Amino acid sequence: MKYDTAAITHKFLLKNSLSVAVAESCTGGLVSKLLTDLPGSSRFFLLGIVAYNNSVKRKILKVPAAVLAKEGAVSAKTAVLMARSVRRISGADLGIGITGIAGPTGGSQSKPVGTV
Repeated sequence: MKYDTAAITHKFLLKNSLSVAVAESCTGGLVSKLLTDLPGSSRFFLLGIVAYNNSVKRKILKVPAAVLAKEGAVSAKTAVLMARSVRRISGADLGIGITGIAGPTGGSQSKPVGTV
């Protein structure tokens, strides 16, 4: 059985009157696009930030330079901080933070291409 995750999410957010904001890195705005493809998304989608560069993660999303240096831009800690910050900036009920290595280069043994 195939699931349309965007449609399921869309329905859930509308049904529960929840708002959402997204901070994306490796997905380049794809999650924001998927969330806004269906009619009615303006009722729940507040903000999308594409923060590819670490300077944007630091300046706008307030991810500390120390976290980026120690954990890396691609880390659970960075994703959580991105989510918290975009939620705070927007006033949304939910914040989503996505970071990873889309490829085809840039991976390492500890963080291979495809890590999200």
